[in-house]
Amino acid sequence: MSLSPQFLDELRARTHLSALIGRSVKLQKAGREYKGCCPFHDEKTPSFYVNNDKSFYHCFGCSAHGDAIRFLTEARGLPFIDAVKELAAAAGLEMPAPDPRAAEKAERQTGLAAANEAAARWFADQLQGIGGAEARAYLQRRGVPDEIAQTFGIGFAPDSRGKLKAALAGFGDDTLVEAGLLIKVEDKEPYDRFRGRLMIPIRDQRGRTIAFGGRILDTGEPKYLNSPDTPMFDKGRTLFNLDRAGPASRKAGRLIVVEGYMDVIALAKAGLDEVVAPNGTAVTEAQLERMWRLAEVPILCLDGDKAGQKAAIRAALRAMPLVGPGRSLAFATLPPGQDPDDLVKAGGIDALERVVAAARPLVDLVWDSELAATPLTTPEARAGLRQRLTEIARTIGDADVREQYLGEYRRRFDALYDAAPPQRNFQRKRPFVRGGGGGPFQSPQRPATEPALAIGRSGIDQMLARAVLAGLVLRPELIGEHAEALQGLPLPDEMLSALRDALIDAIVVQGSLESADMGHILRSAGVTSAANRLLGANGLAFSFLRSDADPLRAAQDLGEAIEVLATRPAIDAALAEATRAFAVSTDEAAFAEQQRLTLERAEAERRLLALMGPEDG
Repeated sequence: MSLSPQFLDELRARTHLSALIGRSVKLQKAGREYKGCCPFHDEKTPSFYVNNDKSFYHCFGCSAHGDAIRFLTEARGLPFIDAVKELAAAAGLEMPAPDPRAAEKAERQTGLAAANEAAARWFADQLQGIGGAEARAYLQRRGVPDEIAQTFGIGFAPDSRGKLKAALAGFGDDTLVEAGLLIKVEDKEPYDRFRGRLMIPIRDQRGRTIAFGGRILDTGEPKYLNSPDTPMFDKGRTLFNLDRAGPASRKAGRLIVVEGYMDVIALAKAGLDEVVAPNGTAVTEAQLERMWRLAEVPILCLDGDKAGQKAAIRAALRAMPLVGPGRSLAFATLPPGQDPDDLVKAGGIDALERVVAAARPLVDLVWDSELAATPLTTPEARAGLRQRLTEIARTIGDADVREQYLGEYRRRFDALYDAAPPQRNFQRKRPFVRGGGGGPFQSPQRPATEPALAIGRSGIDQMLARAVLAGLVLRPELIGEHAEALQGLPLPDEMLSALRDALIDAIVVQGSLESADMGHILRSAGVTSAANRLLGANGLAFSFLRSDADPLRAAQDLGEAIEVLATRPAIDAALAEATRAFAVSTDEAAFAEQQRLTLERAEAERRLLALMGPEDG
């Protein structure tokens, strides 16, 4: 069915959003908006707002955001077209005339859905019958109680080529073949696809049975047999347990991805419902998109053996082009030789929670994998590592995230091999002009507005500023390299500004500095006491100030600190501006910019914390 943008806009305009959401969420009037506790995550203080004028909702707690259609698809799990139909009926709008081909397809799918539902009931009946004794014993050995088997609709397919065909004869062979329940070979009668297997229904997000996974009860291959792709079932686009995991993941605030059906069932037995599996296949791009609808950072919980780790790497590389701000993956590794069921049986749910809590972010998994790929004993091998990491990072589609990955891998590579930062040659023939007079060094770009400038100035972290200047007094050979950034720093007090100016003046005059020069430079500028107070200050717990710090590593860390000091005020100012803009306009673009800057600020804070070391003494 073709739905024009004009029709959807009219539908949104006719829908009273607060009334729609108010059926399931208690809302209170708050100015021109309504507020309540978010239906997508647990909270006690309302952070969920509904704006009727602009026809959208937004949660400041979990960032859920959307219109009436999205609310029905996300909160109630309706397919898009069903959500549109429900809203159209309530608004008194006629749905556009259906495409005859689409109507035919829908009618065919209705028949296939009915056949699959009938098959699921028949398989469940067989499990409870005389012929299902072996399958029931298997479930008992696996520790699957009856209530969990009923929840998942587990059944049994007898070892027969025609019992299912006979039981569902009313649907006709053609429908059963198209549904994947029968196999048709040229010049032969169709026969049952699943024989002698434990049957696990695969359901869509609405809970309809669309396919099956059949597990063999004894030894033999294949261990699992899935339905083929059908008009209702695309294995690469479907996640097992999606219907149950959707609501559970929003409540839990996470999504766990395991390898197989029985892993999902084992965790459900332990009380975890926010779990899906990719139908026994490698994770696909379409499945990743479905995961991200439920959680920003799904946790892939994979076996610790080689096969599990290869699966993790495949998923990581497949995800890289698709990641974005607030959209990534994490990887939890199970102990070797254990699946989730084994882990829970041995150590309880707490054992699994510890594994999940230790999940590695995507950036770490790729780094560790490439680091271990080949021996790095030669310069050529190390250059190969850097090239591979760069090529992987460059596959990321989002420009901001791509630059973050490139920078992160560059910093890790340099730290690993103690690479000295590139040196700049500051000579008198390249004059440095204070005040922005046409020399090669210009002040970093500041926020455009005066309020933003004020925010930037007030946001400088005094401890970091003092530590940076103390580090430069201790290592004056680095001043020239960072003169450009230092010249534009808005420092919090006159003492620090005077010391900074003395250091910059000295590098302009002398071109390079050594420790032996510092006494004369500080005395001439009248800032000796200021420098002594910095060097004698307590609590400067930064790595580059430690007396036992490696010189190359200290130079790197000091450069990192200066970069953070230079960029954080601008980030804070831009975030404040974006927050104000979103409060005024509350449109999608403003929301996206606010989220991007929030992540950028968090990254700056992470980098700062990484520079903190144990305090001396």
